[in-house]
Amino acid sequence: MTNLGFDFAPDVRPLAARMRPTNLNEYIGQNHILDPALPLYQAILSGRCHSLIVWGPPGVGKTTLAEIIAHHADAELTQLSAVAAGVKDIRDAVNLAKERLMQGKRTLLFVDEVHRFNKSQQDAFLPHIENGTFIFIGATTENPSFALNNAILSRARVYTLKTLTDSELESVLSRAIVEDSQLSQLEIHIDSLAVNALAKASGGDARKALNLLEQAVDLAQRNDNNVFIDSAVLTHILPTHLAKYDKGGDIYYDLISAFHKSVRGSSPDAALYWLCRILAGGGDALYVARRLLAIATEDIGNADPRAMQVALNAWDIYQRVGPSEGERAIAQATLYLASAPKSNAVYVAFKQAKGDATTDADFQVPAHLRNAPTALMKELGFGEEYRYAHDETGAFAAGENYFPAEIKDRTYYEPTDRGLEKQIKSKLEYLQQQNLQSNRKRYQDD
Repeated sequence: MTNLGFDFAPDVRPLAARMRPTNLNEYIGQNHILDPALPLYQAILSGRCHSLIVWGPPGVGKTTLAEIIAHHADAELTQLSAVAAGVKDIRDAVNLAKERLMQGKRTLLFVDEVHRFNKSQQDAFLPHIENGTFIFIGATTENPSFALNNAILSRARVYTLKTLTDSELESVLSRAIVEDSQLSQLEIHIDSLAVNALAKASGGDARKALNLLEQAVDLAQRNDNNVFIDSAVLTHILPTHLAKYDKGGDIYYDLISAFHKSVRGSSPDAALYWLCRILAGGGDALYVARRLLAIATEDIGNADPRAMQVALNAWDIYQRVGPSEGERAIAQATLYLASAPKSNAVYVAFKQAKGDATTDADFQVPAHLRNAPTALMKELGFGEEYRYAHDETGAFAAGENYFPAEIKDRTYYEPTDRGLEKQIKSKLEYLQQQNLQSNRKRYQDD
């Protein structure tokens, strides 16, 4: 707690709690849904509110918005955290809302981290949302499409809250310096560059921005009532902020997605940046190594078959020497794969063939391709007309068919003209010409 030397007992809450907006005029950000001309703003202002889900990262105003909606709706606010609450807590909240309703009072039930409730717990809210026992607002940092039941989603409109811009965070900080009950009694000297640095270090999170400001006030030099926040103070604060990385959550998957797409898009610099963002946030380097192996077969394939070995070597090096040196090996593999020629021909061919194998009829293996280890099988003609490729010119049995007869003309693998696949494509085209000539000659002979 900041010790400001007041004679009276100061508000012991953190700055972020003291500065929580209490009305729409104080609420900063989310103009895409809360512009005064938009329906949600007008509905909140008039006290008309429907059940809703607010989805967004930490520190963008989900809880605050619920409190403001409750205020304008003249409703009593009941809060539950799905992290700690259970069925009994849900039942108690429902009973309390019913009691209030009998007294003519409305209840707004706010459930933080609602995605942490299982299906049965989420279903417990449904009848009470439908019969108006309470206004329901669920807050989540996870994609509602995956984290919440369809039944909940059909009864509550989803609003997406965005990370705050640097400009919006600067407004949050400036407002705190001027309006906070404690900071406003100080002469805080901080230039615009320092405010901007605090905003940038907060990553769109207003709570983090206010916490950093409070730390800066704690560490700043003082002269009576004057507080000087300079670059020396910021040096002690900003390096300690943790990169955003919620393993298993949306940010985690967004970073992995950005990494994969940067490698696929042949942008080694961007791929290296996202790798370092993942590592800085405490991500598992071996997960990245596994993703590189997937990229090697999905996005590079035979355009550069060495990509698989490079990715495997990086994984092996990491396990042998540990993170300090091993992360550099993964970085090297990242740069190699990002710089490699790209082809998804293997991925597409395998996916198509795999699908056909599960949906096609059970075509019989042609007799000439069957094994004939017994005399009976030889009498039945198994393997009889098989042409041993190594005995043919160029080790290629031109015109031979290796498919079931019903699908003998089917093709899957279409090499690109990039990297090694350019040579593979040329080779396959040459072999195809050999097949055509052989079949043409056979047709003429017949």
